[in-house]
Amino acid sequence: MKQVRLGKTNLEVSEVGLGGIPIIQLSLEEGISLVRYAYDRGIRFVDTAHAYGDSEEKIGLALEPVRDHVVIATKSMKRDATTVADHITKSLKNLKTSYIDIYQIHDIASEETLNEVLAPGGAYEAIDQARSEGKVRFIGFSSHDIKTAITACHTGLFSTIQLPFNFIEDEAAEELFVTARELDLGMIAMKPLGGGLLERAHLCFRFLQQYTDVVPIPGLSFRHEVDEIVELYERPAKLTGKDWKEIETIRGELGKTFCHRCGYCMPCEQGVKISAGMIFKSRMKRLAPADLVTLDKTAMESIESCTACGRCIEKCPYNLPIPDVLREHLDLYREIARRYNT
Repeated sequence: MKQVRLGKTNLEVSEVGLGGIPIIQLSLEEGISLVRYAYDRGIRFVDTAHAYGDSEEKIGLALEPVRDHVVIATKSMKRDATTVADHITKSLKNLKTSYIDIYQIHDIASEETLNEVLAPGGAYEAIDQARSEGKVRFIGFSSHDIKTAITACHTGLFSTIQLPFNFIEDEAAEELFVTARELDLGMIAMKPLGGGLLERAHLCFRFLQQYTDVVPIPGLSFRHEVDEIVELYERPAKLTGKDWKEIETIRGELGKTFCHRCGYCMPCEQGVKISAGMIFKSRMKRLAPADLVTLDKTAMESIESCTACGRCIEKCPYNLPIPDVLREHLDLYREIARRYNT
């Protein structure tokens, strides 16, 4: 697999990396095996986070023997220096390494958050101190908000940026990518498959291959998924006219209010299973009505507890009208259930 330069870090990484969330659901042995298999297939960049369950531990056990041949990135959601310093210490232990290549501040979603992490006693202070001690090589951030991301880029304090990027969420290709290139920031694309919503891998990665300086980090659970994506990069190809028509069809079907599956809306104080309820329409296309009614019953009935308090909207980085969408999906579910039960 080709190696690409990750911006001004000058780190050489594989042109596609591995996202660390899905291995949480695997057993210890399965997770270690998958990460090592990805390495054996040429993937030399792995991204995870302190908050991703036992992801760091599995990655550490898998890559300890080849540590100096792979770039590892992790991150913390916390905003204060004390907690982030503790997270760095724990991540170093979990990852079985003496240094972290890229340590990121997770989800800088507003200028208020940016100011908070950069203030005295904020998260950046702890990461910068760890960098001075050789525990961290470069500092990056992730974001779901383009305006805030551009502001963060212009501070000159970061070496990499990580954000959602796929053929549905492609707004970053304009001003944000231009800014990042001007400042020589490494660009990392999370959710290249739309958080699992986009099922046609060849469309997703052919689209991303247009952006040779953007490194996607798909979350993978199985060896055949690793093989599929690696082979797409070993045999790169341009999107055809038919491919673009299919992309436009998918864009039209999803519209602007689809759930990106980031999970920031959870948990709900009323017990509503928001994430499951938000993806109901996509599940309608994949499951038979009988299976849909049975499998989604608990999640969809939980929507009845929604009080439309708006807290989920405040937490959603995409400002989706979550209560309205949930009610619409609940009505669809009830209609399907009524028909099926008759």
